[in-house]
Amino acid sequence: MVSSTLTAEKKPVVRAARPSRADSSRQRTAPPVLVFGVIVSALLLFPFGWSILSSFGESPAGQSSVLPEQWGLGNYERLAGYGAGIWTYLGNTVLISVLTVVFSVVASVLAGYGFARFRFPGKTIVFFGILAVIMVPHSTLLIPLYTILATFGLTNSIVTLALIYATFQLPFGVYMMRNTFEAIPKEIEESAALDGCGPVRTLLRVLMPIAVPGVVTVALFAFLAAWNEFLAPLIFLTDDRQFTLPIALQSISVGSLGAVDYGALQAGITVSTLPCIVLFVLLQKYYVNGLVNGALKG
Repeated sequence: MVSSTLTAEKKPVVRAARPSRADSSRQRTAPPVLVFGVIVSALLLFPFGWSILSSFGESPAGQSSVLPEQWGLGNYERLAGYGAGIWTYLGNTVLISVLTVVFSVVASVLAGYGFARFRFPGKTIVFFGILAVIMVPHSTLLIPLYTILATFGLTNSIVTLALIYATFQLPFGVYMMRNTFEAIPKEIEESAALDGCGPVRTLLRVLMPIAVPGVVTVALFAFLAAWNEFLAPLIFLTDDRQFTLPIALQSISVGSLGAVDYGALQAGITVSTLPCIVLFVLLQKYYVNGLVNGALKG
């Protein structure tokens, strides 16, 4: 009798939640937005895709169609023979970019941590003075810097060039790291202090793992700026063996090393662009988070 009563008891009916009007509107607008995004992405990627495909053609004059008529690595072989060699220029560019990242990250982290956590006289004035440097065009600083460095015989040096690049990146880096550290609750530092951690140990072992998105954003900006910089190495470097990729590509594009070889130029563009794209794709998650945190606290 009891069992029949239990089986006869009606079970609660669980109805599926109906989509709200906002969700329905979002679903209706998603396909047009998706199509628009695909079209814009295709237009932006088409020149780069054409350049990559053309770099594998065998015609030095370049390709008139998207797909090469004959495939081969002749463009890359000729590119390797220009000047001191494309691999020398690539190595110089990598070295300068990595040194710039190291200098920029170390200085930005220390300065940002100081502005976020310590009090000292004139703190606000100094911080906004650093930010004001962003408004100054870098090209206006190159001639005074060259005059000073030439006086002390410090030109034609990759390390000097990396220090100059890092100086240009410091205003943005300090701003980003200051906002990143301010977004971290102070209770975490207080807990670390109770466990016996000093300021340096707290920064390196407690705060830095949390501040990874901001650090990656600063490093990525510094790397891309150093990788693509053209005017500064053209002024400060005079030795052909220390030239960077942008200078080598400019020499090929204007034909200063002989007739213009468009096939080798397309190969050079591919070599100089691929590392930046791969690095951005690998680090885009941290890059977006770092920019969002910096914007929220700015």
